[in-house]
Amino acid sequence: MSADPQGNRPLSEEELQELVASSDAGARDPAGNVGLFLAIVAAIWSIFQVVLASPLSNVILPGSIVNNARQFHLAFALFLAFAAYPALKSSPRNYIPIQDWIMGVLGAGVALYGYFFYDKIVNAGGLADDVDKWVALGGLLLLFEAARRALGPAMAIIATIFLAYVFFGSSEWVPEVIRWKGASLKKAMSHMWITSEGVFGIALGVSTKFVFLFVLFGAMLDKAGAGNYFIKMAFGALGHLRGGPAKAAVVGSAATGLISGSSIANVVTTGTFTIPLMKRVGFSSEQAGSVEVASSVNGQIMPPVMGAAAFLMVEYVGISYVEVITHAFLPAAISYIALVYIVHLEAVKRNMPTLGDRDVHLARTVVGMLMFFLVFAGLCYGSQYPVEAVSAWAPSSAGLILSLIVCAIYVALVYLAAQVPDLEPDDPNATEVKLPVISEIYKAGLHYLLPIVVLVYFLMIEQKSPGLSAFWATALLFVILLTQKPLKAIFRGQSDLANAFVDGVADLWQGLIDGARNMIGIALATATAGVIVGTVTLTGVGQVMADLVEFLSGGNLILMLVMVGLLSLILGMGLPTTANYIVVSSLMAGVVVELGAQSGLIVPLIAVHLFVFYFGIMADVTPPVGLASFAAAAVSGGDAIKTGFTAFFYSLRTVALPFVFIFNTDLLLIDVTWVEGIIVAIFATIAILVFTAGTMGYFLTHSRIYESVALIAIAFALFRPDFFMDRISPSHLEVEPAGFVQAVGEVEPGTELRVVVSGPDFDTGNMTETTVVVTVGTEPDGAARVEAMGFLLIEEDGLVKMDEPMFGAPIADDLANFDYYGDEPVRIASADLPVSQPPKQLIYIPAMLLLGLIAFLQRGRAARQEVPA
Repeated sequence: MSADPQGNRPLSEEELQELVASSDAGARDPAGNVGLFLAIVAAIWSIFQVVLASPLSNVILPGSIVNNARQFHLAFALFLAFAAYPALKSSPRNYIPIQDWIMGVLGAGVALYGYFFYDKIVNAGGLADDVDKWVALGGLLLLFEAARRALGPAMAIIATIFLAYVFFGSSEWVPEVIRWKGASLKKAMSHMWITSEGVFGIALGVSTKFVFLFVLFGAMLDKAGAGNYFIKMAFGALGHLRGGPAKAAVVGSAATGLISGSSIANVVTTGTFTIPLMKRVGFSSEQAGSVEVASSVNGQIMPPVMGAAAFLMVEYVGISYVEVITHAFLPAAISYIALVYIVHLEAVKRNMPTLGDRDVHLARTVVGMLMFFLVFAGLCYGSQYPVEAVSAWAPSSAGLILSLIVCAIYVALVYLAAQVPDLEPDDPNATEVKLPVISEIYKAGLHYLLPIVVLVYFLMIEQKSPGLSAFWATALLFVILLTQKPLKAIFRGQSDLANAFVDGVADLWQGLIDGARNMIGIALATATAGVIVGTVTLTGVGQVMADLVEFLSGGNLILMLVMVGLLSLILGMGLPTTANYIVVSSLMAGVVVELGAQSGLIVPLIAVHLFVFYFGIMADVTPPVGLASFAAAAVSGGDAIKTGFTAFFYSLRTVALPFVFIFNTDLLLIDVTWVEGIIVAIFATIAILVFTAGTMGYFLTHSRIYESVALIAIAFALFRPDFFMDRISPSHLEVEPAGFVQAVGEVEPGTELRVVVSGPDFDTGNMTETTVVVTVGTEPDGAARVEAMGFLLIEEDGLVKMDEPMFGAPIADDLANFDYYGDEPVRIASADLPVSQPPKQLIYIPAMLLLGLIAFLQRGRAARQEVPA
């Protein structure tokens, strides 16, 4: 999976495509009738998923199939996994051995067992009988083998360890702290395969409902030619700047991240063009590969189309997809801005030459790109007004009229595309590099933006489900693939209309196949991760893990976050991002929220899930495994391990940002107004640029050590102004427990109080504390308000003791872990009342003044050294 160790030679185009195929879509590609049969199965899977996501699914498909869609989803994935992925490196690539045919058919049959025997399973209440348990065990073994082939051994090994814990968790050789009573084969198989608690759980459901359509959308958009268009536009806009190829690689990879959910495919697709050009202007092989890795991997965190984990967050956190991408947008955007700045600083430090002979107008370039994004965002947002007008004018036929309007816009955009030549991939190794001219090529792919506008409109404006939104965008791509070539032929006056249509059908056919093959690994990852999630729910090991991590971290939230991050990185060395996210979030998300509450910090669940997600994608970068780094080294001819370490250094902002938004949820745009959101965005952008300058050791010129330290401190102040303001003027006033009821009666209704409750833990008996946030009601006095919150208080022995809150009380769930009937009482330890505090944004003033001082010092030094900044 890397360059030739003898001479670190770059791999050929054919070898690179084999690299992507072996990791993402299966290395086996049999010819003849067998290859055609597998292509038909893959296409049928894609068509099935499109029909399933359509508004007419309940009309077209029988209800039994719709209700058991997860079983069909896994059946397709298992069959294609055994057909497409060889068992061993020595296994044949050009034909399918008989044993793989047998395992593929058995895997599909066992996956559909719940469909064929649905009535029996329902009548038994989901409990397995003797036949069910052996079928389920066989299904798990086949699933683990398919996962081993498609995802590597780590996923299957980890799932096997968790499954072994289910059976042997009561053994003496299991540490006492995680020992449990164990489960019978029948009980375990019921949980893992027959019910929806294990393999066929939430994760596989999300893969079935949402993820497939987005992967198919990306595959078809790429097949239409959008990937090459995005890369050319990025090079046309940025290629002429200093370090331009690297800047274009960042922007191009951000755009192609919309298309490809695979870090490796993204690296190879864009890297074959960008990496040679980066090397040409002065980047080393490892630096060029690292820039491509850092930008390609981050494609998964960029809304509106994020990795499969984003759709899982919808289910796990219980919020809409619109809220997920709203919270994820600002960190992702400033992360990419910082990466552009990193390559700019590298280029300036090394005084790299520019490509081409075009005049460099940095300000014009920045303004032009900003205008493009604003116009695109305006189109997405403004599309609601004509839709509303049409719906009001002709409500009964609005759908048909709007479809015709979209088709008319599409035809007009294809007409514009026909006025310019089709875009062909450039040769990065050509003697003379001719940069694309935006004004000459932008017309060629404007129609590729239309499906994205449709997707964003349905997601953000109509707020339809992700699956339905992706269906309409994919349906438009069906039209584009079938008609763009024939329409161009008509508009150009060409006579080979039939051949153009045949080419369009071939593109659509290949897009359907590519989408299905790209989904094999994701479907198997979500199914296998279901075993791990099922183990957690069956055994209760999640709470044990929580206690263990709390013990190891000593109750320190930052140390615990570091441990969670390291766990994500370690697991990510062998697991794909989606599976890594499922495992770590299932084990750790609740623990972080709980420990944060004990530390007095209310951590939103979405912040924890994004934290895990960020570190999960970092595993694609981090040595010694870092698959994306190996892929980049294969393209560049550089050293894979060195590429990985350099990419990790370039990705430091991706490591730092999760820690920032855990403690400052303003970055996730949680509970902020429009004005506050704009201010946060501006200063967060400045902060990430300053942080980048500090870690790179270069601002306006080479920084001295104390200047780098000061820049990082300034970035911290801009990211966490509350940290400093709380020390200047505390935001909360501590109230003694004895005065709690009186204090509650004196504050304004709607005030949020933080109450620290102390008492024995129900499971361990050890004393513990937790913080709950309660809102003061409109009751007439303090006693009534406290009772309405759910507190049942008794003052005796100098303590304010608590009885167990009534079921359904506002604080009942938050305080459910206490033992109210032990020897030690549960009591209020303290309460914090909010007090008026100067705006935390005032901290920006001294931070910006210090930044100005450093800029003044460096500008003077740069002028004396005559080093261009």
